[in-house]
Amino acid sequence: MRRQFTYRLAAATASVAACLLLASCVNHQAAVPADSNANQPAAQTGLVQTEFNRNFSAYFQRIASDEMQGRAPATQGEENTVRYLEQQFARIGLTPYKDGSYRQPVPVMQIDPVKVSALTLSTDAGVKRSLTYKTDMMAWSTRMQKQIDVTDSEVVFVGYGIVAPEYNWNDYAGLDVKGKTVVILVNDPGYATQDPALFTGNAMTYYGRWTYKYEEAARQGAAMALIVHETDAASYGWNVVAGTSPIRFELAAEHKNMHKAQVEGWLSLQAAEQLFAQNGTSLAKLRQQALSKDFKPVRFKQRASISISNNLRQLTSNNVIGYIEGTEQPDEAVIYMAHWDHFGLDFSRPDDKIFNGAQDNAGGVAALLALAEQFKAGPAPKRSVAFLAVTVEERGLLGSAWYANNPLFDLNKTVAGINMDVINVYGPMRDVMVFGYGSSELEPVLSRYAKAQNRYIAPEPTPQDGFYYRSDHFNLAKKGVPMLYARGGIDSFEHGKDWGLKQRQRYVSDYYHKVTDEFDPEWDLRGAQQDLFLYFQVGNELANSNSWPNWLEGKEFKAVRDKSLSSQP
Repeated sequence: MRRQFTYRLAAATASVAACLLLASCVNHQAAVPADSNANQPAAQTGLVQTEFNRNFSAYFQRIASDEMQGRAPATQGEENTVRYLEQQFARIGLTPYKDGSYRQPVPVMQIDPVKVSALTLSTDAGVKRSLTYKTDMMAWSTRMQKQIDVTDSEVVFVGYGIVAPEYNWNDYAGLDVKGKTVVILVNDPGYATQDPALFTGNAMTYYGRWTYKYEEAARQGAAMALIVHETDAASYGWNVVAGTSPIRFELAAEHKNMHKAQVEGWLSLQAAEQLFAQNGTSLAKLRQQALSKDFKPVRFKQRASISISNNLRQLTSNNVIGYIEGTEQPDEAVIYMAHWDHFGLDFSRPDDKIFNGAQDNAGGVAALLALAEQFKAGPAPKRSVAFLAVTVEERGLLGSAWYANNPLFDLNKTVAGINMDVINVYGPMRDVMVFGYGSSELEPVLSRYAKAQNRYIAPEPTPQDGFYYRSDHFNLAKKGVPMLYARGGIDSFEHGKDWGLKQRQRYVSDYYHKVTDEFDPEWDLRGAQQDLFLYFQVGNELANSNSWPNWLEGKEFKAVRDKSLSSQP
């Protein structure tokens, strides 16, 4: 029988007291160099709980080191990383995933576009224009085919490329795009207007994500789907689009992804503006028209052609999974997850060739190890607690998707989960930034423990960036499992909000998915240590209760969760 998710004052008081007590008892881990400023008197700052695990920094540095070769799936970098995680899981004493092994194999197809032609745009009048790969456009195919050719495909502008019945919105209404090339705006109309009554206003919906737009274009039968890149609306610059490896990874499938569009890609803003101008209009004008649910697609006079030659390689990457078996309800589980993979090596670069992925996401995996240590130190939880280091996040959240379809613990017995992706390295923050704020019953639990640290929970400052749909928790959320994705935000205890926001912006502009994302010994990891307390306390409460948290009313995953819980014996 499912019990309601309730909070009693006595339990809350006891939990907060336990949280404060824990601050004095977890500092006896093996010594490593203390984080900077860790000895600043708490009375001067209002800080509490700034040292959860003394091994955290050492884990962080090791996972981000050159030894791991950028942690690309199915490379020596993966083997080095996975072996290290296995050693740590075994040393901590976690139970292996299956048959004595911590590895959950994930079958993956690597699709390497070894040759991509220019994108040719031709008119019946003989006007031809070629867009250069990586400069004017990016293109690839996720079909598992060696040769992809799109020839003389009619070009159609389809606005935001959204079909959303709940918003009475259909950009493809009355249009047949089979075999055509669709040009699509990034993000969604709510972001463009900042109107909270349109979609969800500034906060991106899943309809604004580029992954959705490719999925919908494929459902409509398009041969090629090209998204117009705009830095603000996408939340990253063209250098991120064109600067990362073009190699794609897909879960290996018998249907070879033939349901996907033949070609997916991006147009640079300049290339798109020129295309619109050659059709006697402007991007600004058609963007404005696309903000209406009565928008009608616009046929361009160009026909598009492109050729892509792929090398295909079927390979196996690995999720690394260990768990602590519950003493009373071992078939029920709380999950902690973080992706271990990053972008590996790029030998074509004249400078640094290693994408170390320190913040993204060596820190999250280090947090996973720190939490596993604390849970294993006891007392043993009543429910099982699983620790998932998942693979191929950077190439489409594939490791978590595989786990969601092949779970260690049945999803209707999975209580909830916490995802850790990009750890705060900028010192203690008053705010705990919650992605997808206002979504689930996990947030009141998080808020109680945050208050014990003189902190508060708050929405992420840039909901328009759609980060909620860009990390591994999303695959479990789609299956109904309540997933918490939160970390220290921008309201610095010592420097204020403006300073904190600048650090976040600097990370996106200077480090996100770049070779510059390396471990810095000068980072202030006290804020990360604060967050580790929160992650532990939320999971520990759930692991020692009989509660079944749910999504809040009106949230897109609640119906799935309700159905899942109703199937419990």
